[in-house]
Amino acid sequence: MKTTYTIDPAHSSAQFIVRHMMITNVRGGFSSVAGAVVYDPDNPGESSIDVVIDASTISTMDAQRDAHLRSADFLHVEEHPAITFKSKKVAASGDGEFKVTGDLTIHGLTKEVALKVEGPTSEEKDPYGNRRIGASASTKIKRSDFGLTWNVALETGGIVVGDDLRIELDISMIRAEAAAA
Repeated sequence: MKTTYTIDPAHSSAQFIVRHMMITNVRGGFSSVAGAVVYDPDNPGESSIDVVIDASTISTMDAQRDAHLRSADFLHVEEHPAITFKSKKVAASGDGEFKVTGDLTIHGLTKEVALKVEGPTSEEKDPYGNRRIGASASTKIKRSDFGLTWNVALETGGIVVGDDLRIELDISMIRAEAAAA
């Protein structure tokens, strides 16, 4: 049976990891993840995911870097305020795992990506009477595929920001009927 869930922004996160100066990883995330998930455990192919992330909420715990990431050099949040994902295909890929293929839009450019999804968990009742499920997802993209090409060459022959970008999502969802109550 199809059930619609609303993503709970207070208990969901979208994180990214990118190589910095070819030495270490920098982690960051967004504090505003919203959207809806329609889940059909009996027929996963009928499930769908629609996520919207407020690009201006980016945080790497460094105010100067965050301002640069919001600028025209990177996300250009004044022109592209949202990062979105809309599923096109959901397929079981193992016990409690799914492959979700869909359109990811960053910086105004849309590319098809595949998410590896673990979950969803079994539905549980929270202390407020809401029915919840949760899931985690991950993927790896090339930031240059989305027009995020700003970089600086290092004296030693490398670059400041790597092209590979890992994305990790942890999503808590509330059954829509319960969320409306």
